[in-house]
Amino acid sequence: MFRLRPLFVLPFLAFLLSTTAHRIEIDPGGKECYFENLQPQDRMTVTYEVGGSSGGHLDIDFYVVEPRGEVVYTNFKEPQGTFSLTAEVAGRYTYCFSNEMSTYARKVLSFNVHGVLYVGDDEHIAPVESEIRDLSSGLQMVKDEQAYLVVRERVHRNTAESTNSRVKWWAIVQTVILFSVCAWNVHYLKSWFEVKRVL
Repeated sequence: MFRLRPLFVLPFLAFLLSTTAHRIEIDPGGKECYFENLQPQDRMTVTYEVGGSSGGHLDIDFYVVEPRGEVVYTNFKEPQGTFSLTAEVAGRYTYCFSNEMSTYARKVLSFNVHGVLYVGDDEHIAPVESEIRDLSSGLQMVKDEQAYLVVRERVHRNTAESTNSRVKWWAIVQTVILFSVCAWNVHYLKSWFEVKRVL
């Protein structure tokens, strides 16, 4: 019977699946670029979502450049997105988030990067290693979904608070207008009757 050794599993999981999560702010007219060094058959996935903006729309430009300098993916003015890539050549793969289309709004962006390193032909790996790969992939999907839900909750909370603030101030303005109109009506009617008495 094959016994699974923890000393084998932990390094393999660390090697198989690497994940990073980031939250950044991008100034108006600016962009942020990052890169990953990949070998042929390595897989990389980037998921992102704009979680806040100092005015304007919740959108961002996203593009990926391969080591030869060719743009392999673009996604313009979208609030969120997912991109997966299997490397064909070894080298530095650059992905950028651009806020250059905005002249005044700063964007708050959350993004996750994860990848699976190519470790050989799937037919020649042990069943335990295959199960570990599946488990790692499922775990990553759960983490990505959780990160997505956190960002969505933040966006909806900010929207609800903004709406609540606008409704409050609109109610205050309406109340002030109502009392002002009532005061003016009372004053006008009072002055009208005073004029009538004098006549």
